[in-house]
Amino acid sequence: MSGTGEATWRSPGKDEEEDEGMEESDSEDEDDEGDIMEEEEGDEKDKGPRRVYVPGMEPLKEGEELVMDQEAYVLYHQAQTGAPCLSFDVIRDTLGENRADYPLTMFLCAGTQADTAQANRMLVMKMYNLHRTSKEKKDDSDSESSDSGEEEDEEENKPQLELAMVPHYGGINRIRASTMGDVPVAAVWSEKGQVEIYDLRKQLEAVSDSQTLTAFLKEEQAKIKPVFSFSGHMTEGFSMDWSPKAAGRLVTGDCSKNIHLWNPREGGTWHVDQRPFTGHTKSVEDLQWSPTEATVFASCSVDASIRIWDIRAAPNKACMLTASQAHDSDVNVISWNRQEPFIVSGGDDGVLKIWDLRQFQKGVSVAKFKQHTGPITSVEWHPTDSGVFAASGADDQITQWDLAVERDQDQEEETEDPALAGIPPQLLFVHQGEKDIKELHWHHQCPGIVISTALSGFNVFRTISV
Repeated sequence: MSGTGEATWRSPGKDEEEDEGMEESDSEDEDDEGDIMEEEEGDEKDKGPRRVYVPGMEPLKEGEELVMDQEAYVLYHQAQTGAPCLSFDVIRDTLGENRADYPLTMFLCAGTQADTAQANRMLVMKMYNLHRTSKEKKDDSDSESSDSGEEEDEEENKPQLELAMVPHYGGINRIRASTMGDVPVAAVWSEKGQVEIYDLRKQLEAVSDSQTLTAFLKEEQAKIKPVFSFSGHMTEGFSMDWSPKAAGRLVTGDCSKNIHLWNPREGGTWHVDQRPFTGHTKSVEDLQWSPTEATVFASCSVDASIRIWDIRAAPNKACMLTASQAHDSDVNVISWNRQEPFIVSGGDDGVLKIWDLRQFQKGVSVAKFKQHTGPITSVEWHPTDSGVFAASGADDQITQWDLAVERDQDQEEETEDPALAGIPPQLLFVHQGEKDIKELHWHHQCPGIVISTALSGFNVFRTISV
């Protein structure tokens, strides 16, 4: 679902005429986006009842394609940043909470996975002038005089992207943003086997002012270095999380099953405990701090388990609870609900599971959904609605779920299409059109907004369902 124009971002060190675009394609050029959509009718008469196309149930036939339903989105934009980004995070800003007025502005940080180690960058982005999706249909009776006005509106409504890039040797596996006092920081997990902390103030100042950006690109860009780094993991990793309860506290996990605890020190440094938390037998894939307890975090692993830890105990005794066979194979991602004692997990088996921490010791999830046909790559609870979460998969789908929805028995009896009968009632929306989706996040200050990164670039959207 296209927005209202074409967005551009200024390439560092290039003139305006050389700017690359974060283009928004028209719907006919677009891969499929949207929730469950009906197949288009051809010129020939229907030979049977119209069927509902359910993503993942059956492939499209040769010559068939899905068309986006613009009315399914409140907002939709696409962005490209050159090399694809494996990970990104939303930077909390001072523009206000619960921003529902359009156009929107948001700040992100991201890390690239370029073809060569030298070509990688750590990015700070300002996306702005993000307008609602236009649902107005053109009136064929309008005179040609309206064309110039429409062109002017499209130009005025173009979404924009400002980008401050910092050279980074080695691909960035994961990046997480936080704030220490008034200082915005980002932790970067690198394929070099190091975790680095960056101060983001100069980059944020640069993307917020064109003159400052020009000076940053000429004088500061190459000088930006991490304020702290840790090489004690001995190998690369993909998991880390900042504590929401203790500013500057961080946990990082690696592919050799080890987890290390970081505690901030005065002067902008950290003490990293050299004694790893031990318990997992294979790579630690994701970490999540408790939103209510400053000493408790959760982890998941290739060993198929989910574990709950308390840092007040010695690292070799800190594992308090374990679901040893949480999934049939690798557990890739977890997310800890901010309002309720729930964790959602996603695995290589394509299954999403809901865990009630009050019953965690039983090792049995309280809900299970199998809608994705590929491994789950990202999952996150809605920041304010405790029953809603979003997930992405290697099947090129993003799904939105609401646990509060229950099946209506009367409607179920009236359903003629067998494809619909197998859809969980909690499934609100299926978003498509991206290739190789890696990570998604809700924007905590812009209600309902989801941002995702994929091989095909970034998507920023809000559906009518959330």
